[in-house]
Amino acid sequence: MAETVAEILNAYRAGTATPADIVARSYARIRRHDDPAIFIALREEADVLAEATALARATERSAPLYGIPVAVKDNIDVKGLPTTAACPAFSYRPKQDATVVRRLREAGALILGKTNLDQFATGLVGVRTPYGIARNLFDPKLIPGGSSTGSAIAVAAGIVPLALGTDTAGSGRVPAAYGNIVGLKPSRGLVSTAGLVPACRTLDCVSVFALTVDDATAALAAVAGADAADPYSRPRPRPLRPVGPMPAGVRLGVPVPGDRLFFGDKISAAAYEDALSRLAGLGATIVEIDIEPLYAAARLLYEGPWVAERYLTVRALIASAPETMHPVTRQVILAGAHGTAADAFAAFYQLEELKRVCDHMFRAIDVLVVPTVPTIYTIEEVLADPIQLNSRLGTYTNFVNLLDLCALAVPASMRPDGTPFGVTLLAPAGEDAALAAIGRKFHEATALPLGALEQALA
Repeated sequence: MAETVAEILNAYRAGTATPADIVARSYARIRRHDDPAIFIALREEADVLAEATALARATERSAPLYGIPVAVKDNIDVKGLPTTAACPAFSYRPKQDATVVRRLREAGALILGKTNLDQFATGLVGVRTPYGIARNLFDPKLIPGGSSTGSAIAVAAGIVPLALGTDTAGSGRVPAAYGNIVGLKPSRGLVSTAGLVPACRTLDCVSVFALTVDDATAALAAVAGADAADPYSRPRPRPLRPVGPMPAGVRLGVPVPGDRLFFGDKISAAAYEDALSRLAGLGATIVEIDIEPLYAAARLLYEGPWVAERYLTVRALIASAPETMHPVTRQVILAGAHGTAADAFAAFYQLEELKRVCDHMFRAIDVLVVPTVPTIYTIEEVLADPIQLNSRLGTYTNFVNLLDLCALAVPASMRPDGTPFGVTLLAPAGEDAALAAIGRKFHEATALPLGALEQALA
């Protein structure tokens, strides 16, 4: 069955499927899955089918995402649908698409709807939303991961083969790990954030969820590029596709054993060791390094001045109607209202020092490989301890954008308890293509199923 972008495009070329067929299948799967917490806003099926039929009549069918259904996180503007950032009181109707959505349409994609998220993209758990907690596809007692919850689940459940998320502190990687799918967090500035509700405007990235590395890279190639509407946009000279072979003898940095944090989860610790063994078997050289400086950078994200950026986005709402916000989100963001300029500059100085340490680290390695998440918690556990447990999930993600790294989260294995485990490849900004080459080879070697589908990775 055609599930991936590549397979769907092949089916179109062979005449065995049409865009309308794939759109109809997407809506049928939404009904069958029966989880209203995945989408916040969904376009009428008849409207998308009409768009798909019109697309099929066009003479030009070589667009890279021709007829591919896509879901979009509901902090990214889609013309015709409200943007809520999972806060009904914040809702507005954009007059135009975000740049990334416009580029998706220009590449032939069909937008199905807007997906659920941790409110204002503040969280890694997927439970900080008034629109319901989406079901974890492998165990309904467990959190689905956030903040890009609905987008990740829509891909993992086979509703769409591609979805957009965002990633400031790990929101494009954590739910990918919990869904057994690929989460691509590009280099900062590679994809425009014009039309995105900011979390931390200086750090925000639009991310891509897909079933395979090739699909994620194809989507990135379609939407990447400088944008005059985004002052943080940065052109990248290196090509993004096609994905090349894994380099021989690539040096993969891994935390020294004393720096590996799993918070008592021995199953995840063993899964990480297995992943490193598989990478070594593929020809990589494993280099143990001290990553404590990365943890120091991670602590700055929520203990430093960057929380003030989150506060800037919602300060009018907090001043006028604070009760309309999720209480945990409000608590986290309010911390950003009390810092001083002196505190901010002290943190900026510390971060620059840590960047120099990070630069030195990457002279000894090509890529850093870390667990995407150290463990997973039940919904009940997170609701009882929402701040600390969420913080733990950001152990290997929170430092990435602060240190200007690109990231690729890929599935690694299925744990004995039936839940997925994944690893993330990290490299300095601009090395997105290098991560794709390693990530694709590793993912292929796992022979895992695609997301929560029965189809194996080809």
